[in-house]
Amino acid sequence: MPDLKDVTEEISKTARDALYVAVGLGVLGFQRAQVRRQELVKHLADPRAEVESRIGDVRDRISHRVKTVDGIVEDAIGRLEATLAPIEQRLPAQARTLVEQARSQARDARQQIRTLLLSDAA
Repeated sequence: MPDLKDVTEEISKTARDALYVAVGLGVLGFQRAQVRRQELVKHLADPRAEVESRIGDVRDRISHRVKTVDGIVEDAIGRLEATLAPIEQRLPAQARTLVEQARSQARDARQQIRTLLLSDAA
Protein backbone atom coordinates (compact mmCIF):
# COMPACT_ATOMS: atom_id res chain seq x y z
CA MET A 1 0.00 0.00 0.00
CA PRO A 2 1.38 3.40 -0.96
CA ASP A 3 2.69 5.49 1.78
CA LEU A 4 0.78 8.71 2.67
CA LYS A 5 3.90 10.75 2.04
CA ASP A 6 4.23 9.33 -1.50
CA VAL A 7 0.59 10.13 -2.26
CA THR A 8 1.01 13.68 -0.96
CA GLU A 9 4.14 14.17 -3.06
CA GLU A 10 2.36 12.80 -6.13
CA ILE A 11 -0.58 15.18 -5.60
CA SER A 12 1.79 18.11 -5.10
CA LYS A 13 3.72 17.18 -8.23
CA THR A 14 0.51 16.87 -10.26
CA ALA A 15 -0.82 20.19 -8.94
CA ARG A 16 2.52 21.89 -9.71
CA ASP A 17 2.53 20.43 -13.23
CA ALA A 18 -1.08 21.59 -13.76
CA LEU A 19 -0.13 25.07 -12.55
CA TYR A 20 2.85 25.19 -14.94
CA VAL A 21 0.64 24.07 -17.82
CA ALA A 22 -1.99 26.71 -16.97
CA VAL A 23 0.64 29.46 -16.77
CA GLY A 24 2.21 28.25 -20.04
CA LEU A 25 -1.14 28.25 -21.79
CA GLY A 26 -1.84 31.75 -20.44
CA VAL A 27 1.50 33.03 -21.74
CA LEU A 28 0.91 31.41 -25.14
CA GLY A 29 -2.60 32.88 -25.31
CA PHE A 30 -1.30 36.34 -24.44
CA GLN A 31 1.44 36.11 -27.07
CA ARG A 32 -1.06 34.96 -29.66
CA ALA A 33 -3.35 37.88 -28.82
CA GLN A 34 -0.40 40.27 -29.19
CA VAL A 35 0.45 38.83 -32.61
CA ARG A 36 -3.19 39.17 -33.71
CA ARG A 37 -3.27 42.75 -32.45
CA GLN A 38 -0.11 43.61 -34.40
CA GLU A 39 -1.54 42.00 -37.55
CA LEU A 40 -4.77 43.96 -37.14
CA VAL A 41 -2.90 47.24 -36.63
CA LYS A 42 -0.86 46.58 -39.76
CA HIS A 43 -3.96 45.57 -41.71
CA LEU A 44 -5.81 48.75 -40.72
CA ALA A 45 -2.80 51.05 -41.23
CA ASP A 46 -2.42 50.24 -44.94
CA PRO A 47 -5.88 51.49 -46.05
CA ARG A 48 -5.58 54.54 -43.81
CA ALA A 49 -2.28 55.57 -45.39
CA GLU A 50 -3.81 55.09 -48.83
CA VAL A 51 -6.84 57.23 -47.95
CA GLU A 52 -4.62 59.96 -46.48
CA SER A 53 -2.50 59.91 -49.64
CA ARG A 54 -5.57 60.26 -51.85
CA ILE A 55 -6.92 63.10 -49.72
CA GLY A 56 -3.56 64.86 -50.03
CA ASP A 57 -3.68 64.48 -53.82
CA VAL A 58 -7.21 65.89 -53.97
CA ARG A 59 -6.20 68.84 -51.77
CA ASP A 60 -3.26 69.57 -54.06
CA ARG A 61 -5.47 69.49 -57.16
CA ILE A 62 -8.09 71.71 -55.54
CA SER A 63 -5.43 74.17 -54.42
CA HIS A 64 -3.98 74.32 -57.92
CA ARG A 65 -7.42 74.86 -59.47
CA VAL A 66 -8.34 77.55 -56.93
CA LYS A 67 -5.12 79.39 -57.75
CA THR A 68 -5.82 79.07 -61.49
CA VAL A 69 -9.38 80.40 -61.10
CA ASP A 70 -8.08 83.20 -58.88
CA GLY A 71 -5.63 84.23 -61.59
CA ILE A 72 -8.34 84.17 -64.27
CA VAL A 73 -10.74 86.22 -62.13
CA GLU A 74 -8.07 88.79 -61.29
CA ASP A 75 -7.15 89.09 -64.96
CA ALA A 76 -10.82 89.57 -65.93
CA ILE A 77 -11.32 92.18 -63.22
CA GLY A 78 -8.20 94.03 -64.37
CA ARG A 79 -9.45 94.10 -67.95
CA LEU A 80 -12.90 95.26 -66.85
CA GLU A 81 -11.44 98.04 -64.73
CA ALA A 82 -9.19 99.12 -67.60
CA THR A 83 -12.18 99.19 -69.94
CA LEU A 84 -14.29 101.20 -67.49
CA ALA A 85 -11.51 103.66 -66.55
CA PRO A 86 -12.23 106.09 -69.45
CA ILE A 87 -15.93 106.10 -68.58
CA GLU A 88 -15.18 106.74 -64.91
CA GLN A 89 -13.05 109.75 -65.86
CA ARG A 90 -16.14 111.38 -67.38
CA LEU A 91 -18.20 110.97 -64.23
CA PRO A 92 -18.80 113.85 -61.85
CA ALA A 93 -16.40 114.09 -58.91
CA GLN A 94 -18.88 112.69 -56.34
CA ALA A 95 -19.75 109.70 -58.54
CA ARG A 96 -16.04 109.07 -59.22
CA THR A 97 -15.39 109.07 -55.47
CA LEU A 98 -18.20 106.56 -54.93
CA VAL A 99 -16.85 104.32 -57.71
CA GLU A 100 -13.35 104.45 -56.17
CA GLN A 101 -14.76 103.56 -52.74
CA ALA A 102 -16.77 100.67 -54.23
CA ARG A 103 -13.70 99.44 -56.09
CA SER A 104 -11.61 99.61 -52.90
CA GLN A 105 -14.23 97.68 -50.92
CA ALA A 106 -14.54 95.11 -53.70
CA ARG A 107 -10.75 94.73 -53.75
CA ASP A 108 -10.71 94.19 -49.96
CA ALA A 109 -13.54 91.65 -50.20
CA ARG A 110 -11.74 89.77 -53.00
CA GLN A 111 -8.57 89.71 -50.93
CA GLN A 112 -10.42 88.28 -47.93
CA ILE A 113 -12.08 85.64 -50.11
CA ARG A 114 -8.76 84.80 -51.75
CA THR A 115 -7.10 84.42 -48.37
CA LEU A 116 -9.87 82.11 -47.12
CA LEU A 117 -9.90 79.99 -50.25
CA LEU A 118 -6.16 79.62 -50.54
CA SER A 119 -5.71 78.83 -46.86
CA ASP A 120 -8.53 76.24 -46.94
CA ALA A 121 -7.24 74.65 -50.15
CA ALA A 122 -3.70 74.34 -48.79
